[in-house]
Amino acid sequence: MYPEDRVQTNLRKGVLEWCALAVMRGGDVYGRDLARTLTGLGLLASEGSLYPLLSRLRESGWVQTRWVESASGPPRRYYRLTDAGRDAVTGFERTWAEVSASVDAALAPPGAAIPDVAEPPAPEPDTVVPQAQEGHPDA
Repeated sequence: MYPEDRVQTNLRKGVLEWCALAVMRGGDVYGRDLARTLTGLGLLASEGSLYPLLSRLRESGWVQTRWVESASGPPRRYYRLTDAGRDAVTGFERTWAEVSASVDAALAPPGAAIPDVAEPPAPEPDTVVPQAQEGHPDA
């Protein structure tokens, strides 16, 4: 029997942090609004699990917070991505595209052509690739 609940829970746990960061790309977000958004996306089962995650993201330097006075109660904490957090989300987007393409290829029906999903590694930014010169023995 397929353990759907366990599989969904594990997948959600694996992507929750990244999806929370991605939602913050839209600007400052109140914690409860972030919880509602992630719950609406089917990614957050319990609001109580979000706040420890947000604390870890703050400690990692990917998120900053600020307090805003509220007319209807206590001050509210708003979360904002740092530049490092934006870079992390961008990196995750690349990784997710690669991983999801690989999973899709693995789940393709038997006999289906499996595309080559692996990209060749990019050269290091400061690496100079020598060019063959005309008249050179290696040209």
